[in-house]
Amino acid sequence: MNPFLWPVRSVANGLGLAWWARVETRAPDAVYWFGPFVRRSTLEAALGSFLDDLRAESPASLDHSLLRTHRGEPLTEAPDPL
Repeated sequence: MNPFLWPVRSVANGLGLAWWARVETRAPDAVYWFGPFVRRSTLEAALGSFLDDLRAESPASLDHSLLRTHRGEPLTEAPDPL
């Protein structure tokens, strides 16, 4: 990611205009957030390598959706262990 675009991404995210990918896996159960991106096309271009990295962990299933939203930390959500 271009470091000069971080201020633009930050403003877009703060206004809820940034593009994010929400990736949900099962076994392990987790939700990963990938972003922010100013343009959907840029997110789509970068998403493949992120999904490949997650597939390397061999989850039972992997689903994703692209959202225009505001997002902060944490970027990984996992259920609390019992």
